[in-house]
Amino acid sequence: MSVKPSNLPRLRRQTLQHLRDPESALRSGAGKSNSAGLSALATAVEAADLYWASQDMAALAMHSGGQLAAARWATADRPAPCGLLFWQDGIGHIDAQGVQVPVEACAWGPFEGGMLLWLLMSRARLSVEVGRIGRYQLVEEQIPPLIPVCGAVLPVTDEPVSFAELGQELPQPIVAALAAAWLVMQQPLLIDRTRERADKPTARAYARDGLPTPDVTVVDLRRQYTPQNQDPDADGTGRHYRHRWVVSGHWRNQAHGPGQSLRRQTWVPAHMKGPDGAPLLSTEKVNVWRR
Repeated sequence: MSVKPSNLPRLRRQTLQHLRDPESALRSGAGKSNSAGLSALATAVEAADLYWASQDMAALAMHSGGQLAAARWATADRPAPCGLLFWQDGIGHIDAQGVQVPVEACAWGPFEGGMLLWLLMSRARLSVEVGRIGRYQLVEEQIPPLIPVCGAVLPVTDEPVSFAELGQELPQPIVAALAAAWLVMQQPLLIDRTRERADKPTARAYARDGLPTPDVTVVDLRRQYTPQNQDPDADGTGRHYRHRWVVSGHWRNQAHGPGQSLRRQTWVPAHMKGPDGAPLLSTEKVNVWRR
């Protein structure tokens, strides 16, 4: 069963029951070394803003994250101080002693002066994987809908931290994809944000507890990009082009903020540059990323 945006509040609520219960199989089997991290995960997930990223958004995050060398993890760099982001169809795998464990969600929040990041997979996905083996059967009531599979604390700094310095606890491509997604989510011309309400049973459960009904921010890529006829890097001279050519997707250190004094990595998607109808310049090799 695929996780829909409207399902995410229910999965969050049920996962919290496992995280808060010291007698649950999750907490009792995790050991003392993971106790503080799982308690912090419960706190972050309870306070989290909920996000659901489409397949296209996940693909862009992986693609553009591969071109990032470093990232910042401060509160100002996150879409929310605490968040839970579910990736449609997943965001890669963790190699656990030769076993490829799929990652379908990321949860983050503050912890001991840094940012705690947990990678999670769904119980539904685990059930499918176990079913392929055929020799085991899950006791589903003992397994949370969202299963923590790997966690680490990332440093909160003023300057970007190289992914190579983050250690081996978390897979670099997934961490880079999350950082890239956060950056792309700040570009309203590139993505669409919509809100989806929790399913009706979950809404009623929250109402019984006197809590507001949560909603989920759905993040997707826009289907069309505006053609660029003018050089975005020009210094106000209004330079125009007489040809068209393909520009591969790339990051630009974009000025923003008061007096354009701040800098933020901004993703420039692959696009055709130049005025409509102009001759197309060809090169020996052109790399185009397509959704």
